[in-house]
Amino acid sequence: MAMIFQQATVYTPLEVLERAAVVVSDEGRITYVGPMEHAPTAQGTRIDLGGRILVPGFMDIHVHGGNGITFEVEGDIPGLLDAYSKWIATAGVTGYLCSIAAPKAEALEQGIRYYVHALKAGPHAGAEALGLHLEGPFLSREKKGAFNPAWLRAPSLEEAEAYLRAGEGWIRQMTLAPELPGAADVARLFRQAGVVVALGHTNADYEAAGAALRGDWTHVTHSFNAQRGFEHRAPGVFGAVLTSDGVTAELIADAIHVHPGAMKVLVRCLGVDRVVLVTDAMAGAGLQDGEYDLVGHRVTVKGGRATLSDGTLAGSTARLNECVRNMHQQVGLPLPQAVQMATLNPARAMGFADRLGSITVGKDASLTVIDENVDVYLTVVKGTLVYEGL
Repeated sequence: MAMIFQQATVYTPLEVLERAAVVVSDEGRITYVGPMEHAPTAQGTRIDLGGRILVPGFMDIHVHGGNGITFEVEGDIPGLLDAYSKWIATAGVTGYLCSIAAPKAEALEQGIRYYVHALKAGPHAGAEALGLHLEGPFLSREKKGAFNPAWLRAPSLEEAEAYLRAGEGWIRQMTLAPELPGAADVARLFRQAGVVVALGHTNADYEAAGAALRGDWTHVTHSFNAQRGFEHRAPGVFGAVLTSDGVTAELIADAIHVHPGAMKVLVRCLGVDRVVLVTDAMAGAGLQDGEYDLVGHRVTVKGGRATLSDGTLAGSTARLNECVRNMHQQVGLPLPQAVQMATLNPARAMGFADRLGSITVGKDASLTVIDENVDVYLTVVKGTLVYEGL
């Protein structure tokens, strides 16, 4: 359906356009971005935003679920995706990767097939499911975070090849600890297949982590969390991330996983272009306090904080618009830069920037309308209005 957005403040996000218009074609593509007075005459639904902010749709590349939904590897996967897609659009998310895990290789391989079948069948009711993120099973037991250690094992080329065959190109990201025996061979295999290899859940030292980030690891899973920290005589994984070149790094900006001061350190060292906001959200996101399941454990949510029985953080209950808000209000970034970290940066990191991540002529009209507080008013996915809260 053709749409004409008028009286908008547009964050492209690299530019800020005041009193702008954006025109969307019947095919769901952006055909014009610019001053209202120069907008072409077009037929379609006219939406006056009254100065509200039009941004590229938020993209969450690391999330396990929310609103009572977990990305399980069995059951009604199409129904699960439909329900999640509809719900998460209320937070301005127009695209996401399903972060999945399983206790055994056979279960994960079969689960990948189930998801591929559902992803091929699309479309879903709201946000676009963009593919899969395999968080494990090749992770460090010392830095397992909330993972059940029985779900983790040494890297195997045979197992990795089976996942890639089952994935049929839908696996977009793989989190892998580089210090494990055989990890380098598995990383090379995934990268050659076009999968983004992310360094995460790792107890590597500075030298090993740095070598990985100069090699086949081009991304970092939830910086600071579940990785060896920084000491002045042993800079660890985080030191390697801070001194890396070109690598993109995730940040769970819920102000629970990472202190705002540490968030500011990451941005100052890597720059605005290389930080990617994620939620790492689990089933309890958007719901009241209670108990929920996550990667082989029972998780308690209390006051927005999700933990195992021993106090270990176990995913978050944040939504991505809240993370953008925190970067603006608690870290002090200009709002367009905070928006970039949840739009253009993840699109570039995961290889979607040819059609997503910016408000540019020719790209998909996956768009979100927010205000200065990052409250969400409208969500549009490929030209279809999927959430309206005006």
